[in-house]
Amino acid sequence: MKRLLDLLIPSRCAACGARGAPCCAKCEGVWGAAREVVRGPTAGLVRVFALARYRGVGRKLLIAYKERGRRDLAPSLGRALAEALVVLPLGAGGATGGALPAGVSAGSGGALGGPGASAGRGGGPAGLGAVMARPGERSGDLTRAICLVPAPSRPSAARVRGGPHVERLANAAASVLAARGIAVTVAPALELAGAARDAVGLGREQRITNLAGRLTFREAGRPPPGVPIVVLDDVVTTGATAAACTRVLTAEGFTIAAVLTLLAAG
Repeated sequence: MKRLLDLLIPSRCAACGARGAPCCAKCEGVWGAAREVVRGPTAGLVRVFALARYRGVGRKLLIAYKERGRRDLAPSLGRALAEALVVLPLGAGGATGGALPAGVSAGSGGALGGPGASAGRGGGPAGLGAVMARPGERSGDLTRAICLVPAPSRPSAARVRGGPHVERLANAAASVLAARGIAVTVAPALELAGAARDAVGLGREQRITNLAGRLTFREAGRPPPGVPIVVLDDVVTTGATAAACTRVLTAEGFTIAAVLTLLAAG
């Protein structure tokens, strides 16, 4: 049936409109190497990585997926996250050491996605955390296992989007990683109360206040013990959500290896 529908109504790229796939090969090129970004709330707490800036093609793809019903983009976006996870340095949770200012990425000369490397797509060693750990860091390629914890959405937003959209990306990324022989668990261990406001337009302090007491641990989604945990989200803005997710999980006794997002605002 899908093949028949593709013949009758060909898919179009959500970014450029080209026929053939939800995201064409050219537009998929927006997802470069994962670069470390630092925001005030996450500095010294957890390392945060993003694949591109919140602009241009990346922004179009995310908005189409998140707000315009293009759930067919999940496999493409999940694959981009999986490619970064394969080489993401997971050995050192917590402090970022020589972290750069907000919006600046390691080795990029200040431009997210520029030359230099943190974690890259394709071409890197097929082991979690195999490249670009800082001197003295342990590689994350220890157990060939990883746990992905998706950042939660407000219940009302999830209903509009046909379910938790970040969890859908986590499942798509997990499928890619599992095919490479990496044991993956997706643990929806966080939930956001319905009383939380939509974060669009809120400043850093407003976002922190908005999440206080409303982002909680979900026992039914408890991650397995002893497995590196990466929190996934779609975009990092002020870092308030990444920090809140990390603190809630840390309070339950877990160590967070990193936070990975598709896009970084700013």
